Amino acid sequence: MNPPGGRGPTYEYHGITKAWRYKKEKMLQLEREGRIYTNWRVPRLKRYLDELEERGGAAVHEIWDDIFPINPQAKERLGFPTQKPIDLLERIISASSDKGDWILDPFCGCGTAIVAAEKLHRRWLGIDVTWLAINLVKGRLNDMFPGAGFKIEGEPRDMGAARELAKDRYQFQWWALSLISARPVGSTLSKPREGKKGADEGIDGWLRFSDSEEGHVEKIAMQVKSGHVSIKDIRELRDVVSRQKAAIGLFITLERPTSEMIRETKTTEPYVSAIWKHEYPKIQILTIEELLKGKQPIIPPTISAFQEAPLTQRVPKDQQQTLFT
Repeated sequence: MNPPGGRGPTYEYHGITKAWRYKKEKMLQLEREGRIYTNWRVPRLKRYLDELEERGGAAVHEIWDDIFPINPQAKERLGFPTQKPIDLLERIISASSDKGDWILDPFCGCGTAIVAAEKLHRRWLGIDVTWLAINLVKGRLNDMFPGAGFKIEGEPRDMGAARELAKDRYQFQWWALSLISARPVGSTLSKPREGKKGADEGIDGWLRFSDSEEGHVEKIAMQVKSGHVSIKDIRELRDVVSRQKAAIGLFITLERPTSEMIRETKTTEPYVSAIWKHEYPKIQILTIEELLKGKQPIIPPTISAFQEAPLTQRVPKDQQQTLFT
């Protein structure tokens, strides 16, 4: 209750004579209202949070020590090594933009900035160079804002674009796996943006599903091919499924399978689900053309391949957002 510049009415209050911010009548009124804290060397004024909020809150200092790094147990943690707290990005965006403004993140990584922008009713553009990152961000947005309206520019939408992407084997492979929400080999919950290149023991990606009341988890192994395919590929996948003790094997191909390949899949005994009481083809072939038209594998409900982000509020559907690759 010190007066500005040390200039104010001087009088004795609770045994202390000094210059005060308020006149003595005001001080006594505040005391009657229970607004004076006297268990201190010098009496102090009590301030309440709702009063600060009415005036727009207290000013934030230039050193932000009230937002902590993401700890290993944090719900928002997705395993991305440089992931920032969403509170941090929300503060930056709130301080530097208004509702409806555009937010650009040209290196969006796991998507914290665009998630914060979506939550704060901003429009946004996010850019990244790998399908591992795009798949991660796409999953995060769908988890946090179910039904959110966003589109991905640069994603193949026809066979010509898919063949162009296939010139980069691994980017094509990671993109193809994203069409069925599968995780690439080498990508883990702690390292979601990494994919293994080179020897993979015959597996390019995987999904998992629970198939017992005790929570036992089964694996779906998959291979992705962008070049010529033949019956030996199906036989090889069947061997890999057996060796890896996988329940189901999926073969994703850019080229159309031969009739021999299709017949070979039908000679394999189906997988019978203990929980769902249903037979699923043990070996399945999916072409990129079919996936682009919306076809999905015939498999039990799967466990999310990525760490799920917490559900939150989204902006109205008329605000279209864009994710670039």
